[in-house]
Amino acid sequence: MIPRTMSTQHPDNARMPEWVSDNSVIKNEDEIEEAYIAFNKLGIKEVMWDAEGKDVDTHVIRKLFSKNNTFFNDNILGKDLFLTYRVPNPRIEGTERKILTETLASIPLNYDVANKIFKKNIPPIFEVIIPFTTNYTDLLSVLKYYEKAIVKEEDTKLYDDVYIKDITGEVFPRSINVIPLIEDMDSILNIESIVTNYSRVVKPDHMRVFIARSDPAMNYGMLPATLLSKYATMKMRDLKKSLDMEIYPMLGAGSSPFRGNLGPDNIERALSEYDSYYTFTLQSAFKYDYDDNAIKKAVNLINKHETSYENIPDDISADKLKSVLNKYRTRFQTIIEAIAKPINDITLYLPKRRARKLHIGLFGYSRSTGKAVLPRAISFVGAMYSMGIPPEIIGMAALKDMSDDEISVINQLYRNLDFDIKASAKYFNYESLSLLKEIWHVDNSIISMIREDMHYIEDSIGVPTDDSYGTTKHILYSTLTLLAFKTGKFDEVKNYIYEMGLIRKFLG
Repeated sequence: MIPRTMSTQHPDNARMPEWVSDNSVIKNEDEIEEAYIAFNKLGIKEVMWDAEGKDVDTHVIRKLFSKNNTFFNDNILGKDLFLTYRVPNPRIEGTERKILTETLASIPLNYDVANKIFKKNIPPIFEVIIPFTTNYTDLLSVLKYYEKAIVKEEDTKLYDDVYIKDITGEVFPRSINVIPLIEDMDSILNIESIVTNYSRVVKPDHMRVFIARSDPAMNYGMLPATLLSKYATMKMRDLKKSLDMEIYPMLGAGSSPFRGNLGPDNIERALSEYDSYYTFTLQSAFKYDYDDNAIKKAVNLINKHETSYENIPDDISADKLKSVLNKYRTRFQTIIEAIAKPINDITLYLPKRRARKLHIGLFGYSRSTGKAVLPRAISFVGAMYSMGIPPEIIGMAALKDMSDDEISVINQLYRNLDFDIKASAKYFNYESLSLLKEIWHVDNSIISMIREDMHYIEDSIGVPTDDSYGTTKHILYSTLTLLAFKTGKFDEVKNYIYEMGLIRKFLG
């Protein structure tokens, strides 16, 4: 069974769940409780256990079973429910590479724990996610490391006729599945090579392929990120036929429109937009910023979702797509680089939701001329909204300079663009522009570009005028946030940011 719902630890929630031990950040044993609640209460089928950018508890299986042995005897990990590691990519995250060793070595340990308790010979963990995948060798390296350094190590002779397996026991599972998490434009456009080459070497009977929505949005803008996610499934559909292999697309989306608009109150539209995906991430805002009934209903809908490629075009030229992407991202990156200072300043006052290590996003490394270093996508989105400038609108005026063919590509691939833009643009605050200039001395040309983006939206898409989502209060709070920052009233800044998150039902 391939799970359709995956609970993740992305800290995009505004509201904190009541079970958090000290009501401040989710950490340590809280994440065990969180995984158990996802399985037992919310009906989510898979939990991503994150070893990237944070300390990970590799004794998770033993601790989960201690929550409720009866539940896990009836709902078997590795068969009915799944726990999947996300590990550091050793090629990219050099300082974290020893964590890869520790995490992979815990897979046989957790097998032994599960088998001792339930005696079912089913590995509770057998898949790992490899972030920042850019080449099939990223996957092959982790797979072969597990097989040769973890499994075959048991045959190492210690002395006389005594081998490691005589001391530690045999190693199971004998192999693992690796899941590419593809996060940048070039690699998504190159997805055919990544999947084909891995399939040629390893010959798996199926592959799960994970496409990020957050980092591409932060690097190139919301519209390019959505187009890339659609292009990826178009290619996966074709690869499924050419390789004669099942491929299960996974989407890493969050609740904000910028990061996918996958929240309980938009679930049917999101499933329609991303109907070619099989597995969807349910991040913290999804699980904690809505009432339980709405969450369970949304989870149930996703678990019953039938993947369809009917709305994916037969073919979109990569060159034509690149033309759209490059026009948009040039404008987006120009603006974001110019306002990096206010973004980073406001980020400092966002509420912390998880115990995480510092983790720098791709933006600063994605352009040969770019020098902006920005926070991760959730904090980026939270800072932009807190300033009264939703990131979804940035770059939209680029559509004025696109040809009819380029607009056709957008219309074919992004069916709910107008809805997503309206859902975010209603929080735009024109007064923020003058405050950006006054407080951070943002150049007039950048202010004019942001204003032009918003004017394009008003003229061609429209902005809701009703106040059913607390729009007026949110706009007022964004003004007060910047004024409080200007006068050094940073406790007020934190309070306003928190209140705006509650209104939106996501932090970032």
